[in-house]
Parts: sequence; structure tokens; C-alpha cells
Amino acid sequence: MSQIALGQAIPDFEIPSTGEKTIELADLRGKYVVLYFYPKDNTPGCTQEGQAFRDNIDKFTQHNSVVLGVSRDSVKVHEGFKCKQEFPFDLLSDQDEKLCLLFDVIKMKNMYGKQVRGIERSTFLIDPQGVLVREWRKVKVKEHCQEVLNALAELTTSH
Repeated sequence: MSQIALGQAIPDFEIPSTGEKTIELADLRGKYVVLYFYPKDNTPGCTQEGQAFRDNIDKFTQHNSVVLGVSRDSVKVHEGFKCKQEFPFDLLSDQDEKLCLLFDVIKMKNMYGKQVRGIERSTFLIDPQGVLVREWRKVKVKEHCQEVLNALAELTTSH
């Protein structure tokens, strides 16, 4: 069960990240935060999604936003994935699933005919005050990055 809802402040969190950092939501106040959850490093869909965010990072920066990827992979695995794909943003390691549970992205999925618990590809847009302003669930990789950019453009030009 999700502990968050649109229009609500996101509880502060602290999570290990690439670059030997710990990311705290409170430290990102003043910027939009694009928090995208994906199932697994080095898989085709997750690689494509990350590449789309990477290839558009300048546009995200122009909209005063920070992109962060989240999966249950270890920081070590994240470091390799980030380096190989030249991601200019950090990847967060949610091995204890605290963030996944907060955002209610762990779902039962069919994988090769078996039921498995996994991350449902989802993205959340948090405003500079720490409030959830948009969410995308069951994300389809192909158009997704542009959808997030469109939402950011709408929000940043209306203020």
C-alpha cells in the first residue's frame, strides 16, 4: 500500500547512491526531482529508459530538475551500469525496498510463466517543495522520457 499521494509531501528519505554518496530528499529542495524506478540494471528496457534520460539530461537541467534512477541492485552493480551507459545522474540502491514500498512499486509479475515480486516501472515527479506533483505507473519505455519532459515544461512555465 502506497504511503504517498499526489499533492502530498513526500517523507524525507536517505538512500545509498552511486558516487559513494547518500542521497537525501531534503538536500534536493529547490529542484524538481524525477525519481524513476526500474526493475534491473543491464536489462534491455531498463538500459533504454536510462539512455533516454541520459540523452535528454540537458533538457531536464533546463527545467531545474534532477534525475535519479532507483532499483534493488547493489551500489556496486549500479556503478558498473552507470559507467557503461555513461549516465550523468545517480542510481539509488534500494536493496531493503524501503523506497519501493513507500512508492508502492513492488508488484507480482509474470516472468516466464512464474509469479515473481518485482519493481513495476514507475516514475514520480516531486516539486521543489518536496510535494508529489505527477506519477506514471506501468511505464512504457518508448515515449516515457518525453512525457516527463512535457510535464516538467508545463509545470515550470506555469509558475
